Amino acid sequence: MKAIRRFTVRPVLPDPLRPLSDLARNLRWSWHAPTGDLFQSVDPECWAACGRDPVRLLGSVGPERLAELAGDRAFLDRLDAAADDLHTYMTGDRWYQTQSGTRPRSDQLPAAIAYFSPEFGITAALPQYSGGLGILAGDHLKAASDLGVPLIGVGLLYRHGYFRQSLSRDGWQQEHYPVLDPNELPLVQLKEPDGTPALVSLALPGGRSLRARIWLAQVGRVPLLLLDSDVEENDLGERGVTDRLYGGGSEHRLLQEMLLGIGGVRAVRAYCRLTGHAAPEVFHTNEGHAGFLGLERIAELGSDGLEFDAALEAVRAGTVFTTHTPVPAGIDRFDRDLVARHFGPDAELPGIDVDRVIGLGRETYPGGEPGLFNMAVMGLRLAQRANGVSLLHGSVSREMFAGLWPGFDPEEVPITSVTNGVHAPTWVAPEVLRLGARQIGAERAEEALTVGGSDRWDSVADIPDEDIWELRRSLRTLLVMEVRERLRASWRQRGAGTAELGWVDRVLDPDVLTIGFARRVPSYKRLTLMLQDRDRLTNLLLHPERPVQIVVAGKAHPADESGKRLIQELVRFADEPRVRHRIVFLPDYGMAMAQKLYPGCDIWLNNPLRPLEACGTSGMKAALNGCLNLSVLDGWWDEWFQPDFGWAVPTADGADGGTPTLSAVGDDPDRRDAIEAAALYDLLEQRITPRFYERGESGLPDRWLEMVRHTLSLLGPKVLAGRMVREYVERLYAPAAGGHRAMDPDAARDLARWKTRVRAAWHGVTVDHVETSETTGTAGTAELGTTLGLRVRVGLGGLGPDDVEVQAVSGRVDEEDRIADGTPVPLKPVGAADLEGRWVYEGPLSLDRTGPFGYTVRILPSHRLLAQGMELGLVAVPSEDVLGAAGLLMR
Repeated sequence: MKAIRRFTVRPVLPDPLRPLSDLARNLRWSWHAPTGDLFQSVDPECWAACGRDPVRLLGSVGPERLAELAGDRAFLDRLDAAADDLHTYMTGDRWYQTQSGTRPRSDQLPAAIAYFSPEFGITAALPQYSGGLGILAGDHLKAASDLGVPLIGVGLLYRHGYFRQSLSRDGWQQEHYPVLDPNELPLVQLKEPDGTPALVSLALPGGRSLRARIWLAQVGRVPLLLLDSDVEENDLGERGVTDRLYGGGSEHRLLQEMLLGIGGVRAVRAYCRLTGHAAPEVFHTNEGHAGFLGLERIAELGSDGLEFDAALEAVRAGTVFTTHTPVPAGIDRFDRDLVARHFGPDAELPGIDVDRVIGLGRETYPGGEPGLFNMAVMGLRLAQRANGVSLLHGSVSREMFAGLWPGFDPEEVPITSVTNGVHAPTWVAPEVLRLGARQIGAERAEEALTVGGSDRWDSVADIPDEDIWELRRSLRTLLVMEVRERLRASWRQRGAGTAELGWVDRVLDPDVLTIGFARRVPSYKRLTLMLQDRDRLTNLLLHPERPVQIVVAGKAHPADESGKRLIQELVRFADEPRVRHRIVFLPDYGMAMAQKLYPGCDIWLNNPLRPLEACGTSGMKAALNGCLNLSVLDGWWDEWFQPDFGWAVPTADGADGGTPTLSAVGDDPDRRDAIEAAALYDLLEQRITPRFYERGESGLPDRWLEMVRHTLSLLGPKVLAGRMVREYVERLYAPAAGGHRAMDPDAARDLARWKTRVRAAWHGVTVDHVETSETTGTAGTAELGTTLGLRVRVGLGGLGPDDVEVQAVSGRVDEEDRIADGTPVPLKPVGAADLEGRWVYEGPLSLDRTGPFGYTVRILPSHRLLAQGMELGLVAVPSEDVLGAAGLLMR
């Protein structure tokens, strides 16, 4: 029979065990090994059955066991120690607090930062993620907590999460959407002082409303606010807005993103009002999904009397936008009429003109579609600071969004990069942690994994080869056991009986080179590249002396039929009796599986279409466990690859470095895949397997272990989320906080008026004449170290010298006379304007580089509140006539 109503019955813990409840509700247990060990000791079998979820554990343990633990002095001592440790962690000074005390008052770090993301991968016990974006967001929160950064996370609570994956008998992906009860998750409701749930509300067309309650997940020191529309106050349609992550049609997605952005700001305001938490000075938009948060903040300032343009400047000053996609197809775009219907007098944000809303997201650049509303474009227009998530991705992003800054070369587009990192305490296996603690002590090991610093990682060089090899084999053995268990469960779901599964006990071998490949399954990640030459792959798997074994996992989006076909193709190959003991596909890839998979692999494989992998952090997690990377030079691997750390798969266009063009990706894809697959097989056959199986005088694979050691000691400190968050604080959050503080209402109005004036006058800004005070040698040559005196005559079109900066830009030039890596030097005005209203600027130009060298002159807007001169997308450069007369190149 089916129940007509469902309740969650909470256990009543004996008084001595009450601290268990506090420990369970703070998700620090998911990365703090001693707390996890404490919960495991409550009931090891129940702990495993509950998926290592303390909330479920405490709801499942019988009263007899609880009474027994309440009288167990040793357990209570451990409980007290864990509770004291959590209290110290929550209240003591950490890295951020030490940094705040060393900075001048004018440069203080932000009192708080609000971090918005559509998904968060904190722990498998809170399944609110689909892939890399969510895992990155979860790692960002955890690292911020470890560093003491005052972050407030904001997201949505999806009642069905993403989806659970299984396979049909013929290998087709099956999706399942289990219902999640928030009362059974490590969450608490945010409540008003009278005990009623705190709610946020959005106005919808037709007089309807979308309401959401606020759930709080405590991620160490960081509160994570999750909005849930499944409340009785909503109509049926509105209740389903937060049903599934990345589900539904366009309007459904739009409502999710309005709730995340607009409702999220309102949730932050409610949380700060109810708890006394400092109000955020910086708002960080993790991808464009939360971009509407900027509109809500404009509306807030508008209600205080600030005009739209001034409010826009105030909002931009304190906003950071991170883009994660290197392709336009990965960006949410909505029909402009759909967006217009949800804003204005009859819907949300009635105080803002609908045309101003639409204007923020319109693709007004060449090649754009003005009829679409682009969430990433809005995110960039509402943020004064933006970044990609690896050095290569920053370059690709500048190219992709260059149309928003016409007149500038892509390398000058104001999008920087902060390369992603991973939260080591979450992803490093306990066995690796114990070895590190034994080597340098538990406290230094914790600092190495959270704060970073190469000095803390150097001690890896002192760990004996025997210990490292024993560790690697033990991790491989644990993976083999995990794979067999999951494979057996998968085949039972596919309809196999016990009598058919005896072969599973022979799957994988703890002494065989193990390759891991696990990620989402869009086509550009090329799940089946390894199948290009099946005979060659089979020979690798079954080699009599140097075999390899491969563990594969991944989910295709439910609507991605091509991705599902890729999975089915891989599964059917892995099902073949001849090779099924050497290659396996594990369904339902998630955090729990990943935490076993990364440590147990020797090689982590990544073969995307370059440059379509924005960062790709799975290889970082593997590296922190001593796994070597084998990857196309894309994402973070393009930035940090060294032969000491692994191998780079050559690409078909020969692009083993630099920034490839997106158009090159589509050239003859079959030929490209064949070339790159052959290069992958060559590496495995000729370089990787011989090195793994080669034994030195000690009987160990000395050269392989040397690479493992270098990976841990040299790559380890770079790939940490602690390093990433520290970069965000120093390079983006602190400047954004300074910009926010400087942008009081009068300053915001002044900047808005100034921008309007500059834009109106810019057509009259010209570079009229350029000359040098010294001549170069014959045939346009000059000696290194020569200093030229530049004299430039400009027209400012009614603007004054305080409104602009006149620059000389110099550097090496290519065959087409384009300046690469140009260095700008400001020139200074000389005297007043002449009778024609022209100004003269002068300054020195040092010829500090040999080879083909060139310079040019340009004029940019200049204001003390701009983050950079490119911000307005306005620039004046010499005309062709002026260039020809000046002779601006030397060779």
